[in-house]
This record gives sequence, C-alpha cells and structure tokens, in this order.
Amino acid sequence: MSKLKTDTNFTDADAFYAALADVHRDRSDAESAAINARLILLLANQVGDQHILEQALAIAGQVNIEE
Repeated sequence: MSKLKTDTNFTDADAFYAALADVHRDRSDAESAAINARLILLLANQVGDQHILEQALAIAGQVNIEE
C-alpha cells in the first residue's frame, strides 16, 4: 500500500511559492479559486493513486484555524 510523502520533496520550495504567488497576483478571489481548483486537479492527475489522494484529502481536511 502506498503512503503519502509528507517530508519536504521540493527541488526549490521558494521558487514554487514565488510562482504560485505570482499566478495569483492581481486576480479576483473567484479567479484565484478557479486557479487553485485547476491546479489541484492537475496535480491529483499527476499523482494518480487513489489511496494517496485520499490520504492527502484526509490530512488537508484537518485544518486548524486559530481565531
């Protein structure tokens, strides 16, 4: 059974963050949401493994927002 990688696996995390911020710059909230949705689907397709995707969803769903 495959296991989701949770250790850092970026070749250049700062460059990815900068590119992500750049693609959202000057976009409306709706445009940013659409970009995020497309990005999620593209990356999910790249991963492809349903078990891995379910693990990622479970972890992502554990959002703790401090008020």
